[in-house]
Amino acid sequence: MSDLKQIVDKGLYSLQLPSTGASIATVENFIDNLVSKLNIGADVYANLMTCVNEAVSNAIVHGNKENPTKIVYINIENINNRRLVFSIADEGDGFNFNNLKDPTAPENIEKLSGRGIFIMKKLADQCVFNTYGNEVELHFKL
Repeated sequence: MSDLKQIVDKGLYSLQLPSTGASIATVENFIDNLVSKLNIGADVYANLMTCVNEAVSNAIVHGNKENPTKIVYINIENINNRRLVFSIADEGDGFNFNNLKDPTAPENIEKLSGRGIFIMKKLADQCVFNTYGNEVELHFKL
């Protein structure tokens, strides 16, 4: 990851990945290297890895329907070594993020899915969706 120096020096980085399972590993490796370069603590690392992994997985599976010809766009901005902002977008139609079932409701508590966005909202310092629901911005204070 020689390009990792770019995010440290310029504060910006972009990844464009196919909608395949292998892209998850690419993102995880990138985050591991980024955390090492920026000396990010274990608590922020865990939250960052969980949220970005979930957002990319959602983009691949739900947004792009695992179509390897569709791209997941990931932009990362390092703001003064005080905040990392990840923007994850897919080529799908989006969804209504204001109309999600509460995973903590009794009727949903034993369901195996439907918790990802709930978790992202809890672990990221800020979680913002675009109007269409095909892009999420995740903020992490360093």
